[in-house]
Amino acid sequence: MGTEGVPLYIQIAESIRRQIASGQLKPGDRLPPVREMARRWGCTPGTVSRAYAELAREGLITGHRGGGTRVAPNLLQPQRPAWRWASLVNRAERFLLEAIGSGYTPEEAQAALRLAITRWETESGKWAATEGGETEAKARSPLAPCPPQHSLRFAGSHDLVVEQLSQMLRERPAGTILEIRYLGSLGGLIALARGEVHIAGTHLWDEATDSYNAPYVRRIFPGRRMALLTLAHRRLGLIVAPGNPLGIESLRDIARPGVRFINRQQGSGTRVWLDAQLKSLEVNPSDIEGYDREEVTHLDVAKAVAEGRADVGLGIEAAALAYGLGFVPLTLERYDIVIPQEVWDCPGCRALVETIRSAEFRAAVKALGGYETEETGRERWV
Repeated sequence: MGTEGVPLYIQIAESIRRQIASGQLKPGDRLPPVREMARRWGCTPGTVSRAYAELAREGLITGHRGGGTRVAPNLLQPQRPAWRWASLVNRAERFLLEAIGSGYTPEEAQAALRLAITRWETESGKWAATEGGETEAKARSPLAPCPPQHSLRFAGSHDLVVEQLSQMLRERPAGTILEIRYLGSLGGLIALARGEVHIAGTHLWDEATDSYNAPYVRRIFPGRRMALLTLAHRRLGLIVAPGNPLGIESLRDIARPGVRFINRQQGSGTRVWLDAQLKSLEVNPSDIEGYDREEVTHLDVAKAVAEGRADVGLGIEAAALAYGLGFVPLTLERYDIVIPQEVWDCPGCRALVETIRSAEFRAAVKALGGYETEETGRERWV
């Protein structure tokens, strides 16, 4: 990255970090006095003092009365590679400052970092699918009614907002860990009914009532009081190559000869909605090339299109944006977190609800693109 827009004190601090990392400055070596360093960089002594203070806060340098400022003596011990961590923090800070300097908001920059991590996890196989669409996580034994204070197990449909939520929960003072299993909307509800997880994420459209989630929850949890906490509304549509070179505009177009489709796994809310729409349009799935090719997440679908393994897939707009792809909107769907009454007041769940209802979370969701947050945090009981 260039240095334009990066404060000078950060540039000075990074220069010293590099010298420490390369061995040019060794533990115990003395740094130039503040005024001498200011002359070298053509800045005020206060700017250098701020750079030195930053390095001291990171544990890279220490001040000695009468002995000047020196490189910390224990930097090269294996248990404390402080310069490596400090350098990483500096790179992240430079990215943040350059993003803000380019007109992005801090929320957009943070969302971009979280999304980059999610893309990396997808491409490195963290969510590798097994037969039936279940991730590598194994089935869990039934849980106690109330989860531990700092742990919450989730199963359900894949969504980028779930990833954002998980990271924001981890960053809270209590540090709640959201253990995630992507099993699809229906698979998540079944796992919840079996007592294998504390909460589930779903966006199942019910054709009979033209509504989301509540009819399924009533059928799967008869006689139980359940909360549906809205995570967000998201735009679902066709993910296509940039510029939409094949001119795909509707679901009918995915059955055109020569158009390669990539599908979601059975049991996912996206697949349920697709199959209902194809039936309504009288489109035979056997006429769709690639209908039987399945992916577990929206990012996997977008990745297949980005790599040229498919021409079109059904997914959320945020996944298309993450890969710089085209998007043809088809519908707006509700994504709810399903929470049993006995879990609702548990500490981990309260942290989750507070996070979802926070202004910071709404801003992070909006920064992803493809979502609407007017009802984010709204609870409904069935």
